[in-house]
Amino acid sequence: MTRGARSDEGAEGARQRASARGAADRVAVPPEPHETEPAESTMRWFPPRSEGANVLGIETSCDETAAAVVGNGTDVLSSVVSSQVDLHARFGGVVPEIASRAHVDLIGPVVADALGEAGVELPELTAVAACHGPGLAGALLVGVSAAKALALVADLPYVGVNHLEAHCYAAWLEEPDLTPPLAVLVASGGHTLVVVMEDHGKYRVVGQTVDDAAGEAFDKVARHLGLGYPGGPLIDALARDGEPDAIAFPRAMPGEPDFSFSGLKTAVVQHIRKHPDGNVADVAASFQAAVVDQLVDKLVRAADEAGASTLVLGGGVAANSRLRARVEEVAAATGRRAFLPPRDLCTDNAAMIAAAAWWRLQADGPTPLDAGVAPSLSL
Repeated sequence: MTRGARSDEGAEGARQRASARGAADRVAVPPEPHETEPAESTMRWFPPRSEGANVLGIETSCDETAAAVVGNGTDVLSSVVSSQVDLHARFGGVVPEIASRAHVDLIGPVVADALGEAGVELPELTAVAACHGPGLAGALLVGVSAAKALALVADLPYVGVNHLEAHCYAAWLEEPDLTPPLAVLVASGGHTLVVVMEDHGKYRVVGQTVDDAAGEAFDKVARHLGLGYPGGPLIDALARDGEPDAIAFPRAMPGEPDFSFSGLKTAVVQHIRKHPDGNVADVAASFQAAVVDQLVDKLVRAADEAGASTLVLGGGVAANSRLRARVEEVAAATGRRAFLPPRDLCTDNAAMIAAAAWWRLQADGPTPLDAGVAPSLSL
């Protein structure tokens, strides 16, 4: 597999390129109303499993502006991600309006870079895809509008992709021979759910969070520990110097398929207030262990019930070192295979959007151009 990747170039550098090229003016189009009723499509689409089927994917659901070109659903020809972390860090979280405006500035140069690194011209593509939900409404509109404009100009099919489904398909980018059924844990700042993928395009959600997402809990605890944003990588790093069994934080909803992290977050905050001079590394390690135990236990429970022989991780929390190690351990102990995507495919990226679009296009054909975004879309 060939992957050309440029990660976290920063918002400012991409804005400068946008100004120089004027690319943003060529790609970003005025947002359109969302949640519209789709009309029947008359656009062409490629036959199943055609050779040289290169799909351009665009991801703007939150605070990463990303574009990628993927061939035949598995071969990453390019993957460009421009992160907005620096823009949102002082607020301790993503500010939707700031994210949307940054996407407008960044989308042009990011798409141009993805096409350039792949060595593909727009008319040579098979389709253009974008994440249409779930996510921030304004942010989604930027990516979807850009994808539709490109598809319309080049007379290509447009494919709207479910962000959660795309996280499941990230696995195929590294392991094209994966065979369902799979037990997939998708854990990020906005979502935490366990999915049994019975076949391509066929999913069964067996458990999900009833309150905070796992990544959201990491961010909130990191803020109380004074670590900054985003919290996941900071807690992961700090926890390496602590003892995971130092503090007995709760594991919520044992024996049930759903997750809960709000009580754990409250327990950590109360501990910090009672022990202001306590070992911060122990707090981080103990909190992280409580989150990971809950995630792994419910993933294995779902795999047992579905008879799935492969455990798959997806989403930003899947980059957590303890989670990855525990999933490998439990897979080995239960005779299963563990698939852990590389960290650049765990966080939001457009390669997973293009991969999911390739499969979705074969199954359903193009998405109508009058289809809008769906900020609350479920799997």
